[in-house]
Amino acid sequence: MNTTQLNRIRTGKGFIAALDQSGGSTPKALLQYGIKEDRYANEEEMYQVVHEMRTRIIKSPAFDSQYILGAILFENTMDRSIDGQLTADYLWEKKGIVPFLKVDKGLADLEDGVQLMKPIPGLNDLLKRAAERNIFGTKMRSVIQEANPAGIKKVVEQQFAIGKQIAEMGLVPIIEPEVDINSADKEASEKLLKDEISAQLSALGEDVKVMLKLSIPTENNFYSDLMKDPHVVRIVALSGGYSQAEANEKLAHNHGLIASFSRALSQGLLAAQTDEEFNTLLAKSVQDIYEASIT
Repeated sequence: MNTTQLNRIRTGKGFIAALDQSGGSTPKALLQYGIKEDRYANEEEMYQVVHEMRTRIIKSPAFDSQYILGAILFENTMDRSIDGQLTADYLWEKKGIVPFLKVDKGLADLEDGVQLMKPIPGLNDLLKRAAERNIFGTKMRSVIQEANPAGIKKVVEQQFAIGKQIAEMGLVPIIEPEVDINSADKEASEKLLKDEISAQLSALGEDVKVMLKLSIPTENNFYSDLMKDPHVVRIVALSGGYSQAEANEKLAHNHGLIASFSRALSQGLLAAQTDEEFNTLLAKSVQDIYEASIT
């Protein structure tokens, strides 16, 4: 584990940019960027186009370590280069931004009010490759739709089981049990979730470090006690479908919680924009998200 990166994530001011759309979400991300499906003929061309989009974001002067602590990448992005350097090396060496990797393979079908992660075949091999490519940590997502105690327990147990496997490889896992912001019983789900997370944290080995990526809670500062747990490096918040303005407003009421936004970060960015237009809009988004994260 890179201790310089660990200290930056633990104590730095800023937020984590999520650039990890993958699989079925990639065409949607490109469409929001103004690129229709007729612009690419196959999956390889699609991933080349999305890498060009992410490269434009990363190379922008607005994508600055003064405001951004880390960036979450998709596996395909990790394996590609920016200006002759592997993406993770470019992020850290040129930008001073800590690289993370999304490792989950998507969501299983809804059962017991939740969507567990699908199996992750070849995870150890992926983690070895990530370590070789100087990735600091990983991210994996589950979704909670209902306040179902059995389902939420399964989600958290699965997340921590895989999280321990990741930690054994020298990486810091971001555990992401997202609570759907449109859930009718979101607040009840959050209470069950916090109890299950607390139980799992208390069972971790002394040296195991994790991060948590959670939906912005209904009750302000609801996760403050989890931030004090010695196993928790940082707690970050997903935007979860909120607009950038709404996500920032809610985040600003939660002291110590920092952003890890995807759609909210790239909102309004278009392929057809000039570099000046693109960089100006991204700079405003970065500044607004940063300010909400340090409140």
